[in-house]
Amino acid sequence: MAELVSLAEAVSNLVRDGDTVALEGFTHLIPQAAGHELIRQGRRDLTLVRMTPDLVYDQMIGMGGARKLVFSWGGNPGVGSLHRLRDAVENGWPAPLDLEEHSHAGMAAAYAAGASNLPFGVLRGYQGGDLATRTNVASITCPFTGEELAAVPAHRPDVGIVHAQQADRKGNVQLWGITGVQKEAVLASGRSVVTVEEIVDELEPRPGAVILPSWVVDAVAVVPFGAHPSYAHGYYDRDNEFYVAWDEISRDRDSFTAWMERHVLATADVGEYRASVAAAATAVA
Repeated sequence: MAELVSLAEAVSNLVRDGDTVALEGFTHLIPQAAGHELIRQGRRDLTLVRMTPDLVYDQMIGMGGARKLVFSWGGNPGVGSLHRLRDAVENGWPAPLDLEEHSHAGMAAAYAAGASNLPFGVLRGYQGGDLATRTNVASITCPFTGEELAAVPAHRPDVGIVHAQQADRKGNVQLWGITGVQKEAVLASGRSVVTVEEIVDELEPRPGAVILPSWVVDAVAVVPFGAHPSYAHGYYDRDNEFYVAWDEISRDRDSFTAWMERHVLATADVGEYRASVAAAATAVA
């Protein structure tokens, strides 16, 4: 059953050096604060899994926490490249980064297979290009129709981390709005951490919501604004200016390192982080 703990305690207890870790959330509910806590606690040699690596993985890679990235698209959404990801791949800074690239459909199939306790996922895909020759995928023949299909090994992260709007006091979690593969990431993982905007006495059913029952979650941590700069549907909007600013901050190794040291390593939690970022913005204005 899920324990209600601090984010620092959840990361300390459940994430280890060398783990395969999936931080999932699509467009909104991206577990940014959890990524910052992994950086603060100095986790190293991680294999990072995410359908759409964006700022959270740019920061983790740039701070030297990753050895491999398993993904299907990487970029600063609406802005451009992830400069720390590019530097790691192109120049090995701050450490070399192995890549395992898939299609979106391939990643989704791999998560679904892991969540279903199956060894691989099957899909029609990886055809008409060279991606299949450069990644971990196999060709199989359907025993019923003879059709050639693609098979991708199941994602089985050691730890799955997601952000959600609410949890109740028993550790049951509810998230709504645009949902990606958060449910599958949690079910596929050996251990799981969920950060939430708030704890409520009782979850109110919502159309299209995803429920993660307490028995599939190891730890729940209350982290208001834990998805910033992405948004949390019904709680706060996307911080578009931050995404634009990150392009300049992350282009240079020194400016990136200084920003991370000031706003992440020198802060204890998401509250201090937000205060630090706000103070810097006020000083510039």
